[in-house]
This record gives sequence, C-alpha cells and structure tokens, in this order.
Amino acid sequence: MVEEQLIRRQICDQRVLNAFYKVARHKFVPEEELDNAYGDFPLPIGENQTISQPYIVALMTELLELSGKEKILEIGTGSGYQSAILAELAKEVYSVERIRVLSEKAQKLLKESGYKNIFLKVSDGTLGWKEEAPFDRIILTGYCPEIPAGLVEQLSDPGKIIVPLGDTFNQILTLAEKKNRILTYKSIAQCVFVPLVGQFGAKLK
Repeated sequence: MVEEQLIRRQICDQRVLNAFYKVARHKFVPEEELDNAYGDFPLPIGENQTISQPYIVALMTELLELSGKEKILEIGTGSGYQSAILAELAKEVYSVERIRVLSEKAQKLLKESGYKNIFLKVSDGTLGWKEEAPFDRIILTGYCPEIPAGLVEQLSDPGKIIVPLGDTFNQILTLAEKKNRILTYKSIAQCVFVPLVGQFGAKLK
C-alpha cells in the first residue's frame, strides 16, 4: 500500500510514510471488508460513513506539514484511522464525531492500540471543540460548501485547515491557511467525501 499507492503518487514526507507503515489499517475496517483493507479505494464502515482511501488520508496529512508539536482538531472521527495517523505525527488530536456508535468503536480501538494523545467527543463537528481551542491544524473529513466560521475562529494564527469544499457532485480538496487573520485558499485535487452534517455543514436535499 505505501509503496504502490503513496510513494508512487509523490507522498514523500518520510514521517507520514512511517506512520502509514506503523498503523495497521485492517484494524479500522469492518470484518467483512478485511480483504479490501489495503485497497486503493474508500470502504464503508457503517452508518452511511466511509474510511477514505489511503492516498487521500496521506495527502491530507502531508499537506498539514506536521512537526510533532501541533494540536489538531479532526472533524469526523469515523473509524479512527485518520486519528491514529495524526496521533503518530502531532502532539495531540481532538476528534469530534456526531455518530455515537462510531465514536465509541473508535474510542475502544484507539485505546487498545495504546494512544494516549487522542481525545474524542460526540457532538456536532461543525461547531468544533471551542473549549480546547485554539488548534494549530484542523482537518475535515466530510465535504461542505464553505468552512464553518466557528472553525476558522478556533484555528490558530498562523494555522492550516484541510477540507473538501463543494457539493455532492463537485468537491475540491482545499488547503486554507490563516495568517494575520486572513484566510487564503489553495485548490489541491478533486475528491469524493460524504457530507459534513451539522448546523453549519452541507445542505442536504
């Protein structure tokens, strides 16, 4: 997976690659999907949610440019796989999930895996985690038409947000950087994510 899906697509941050070598992806997929755990595609994890394909997880992680000192806010815990990758590369990961059953499964798995720098919360992710702000980096694992204003407020200055922006049929993975209270955007690649559901998330029809 690392050699064929990540390195061949120019994922070159060695710390990121090492995290993918270390975190066992098959632990984060349902039993019926074990044969596909390392495939180059997203997988269902229940509750109409998915675990993103390895390359997208790696790309989003690399774009955050983590040194190991950062405090990260993750919106959409899902299976906990992205949380584990981030925890290998940053100081602390605060992850918000709106679906309790997914959060509880991730909590159990991450605890069993020995992570002590991941903190989970069941809540509306579009509201962020105000009590723990500010965050050096924010990552959203669901698409939305624009970055919720509350998340921008909770981002450190300087800081970075990686987010899929768009709608059901047209999403662009976007890196937003905050500097001197100004947010600048850089389009990275087309992508496909589930919607970010919440008060300030995607407007579902």
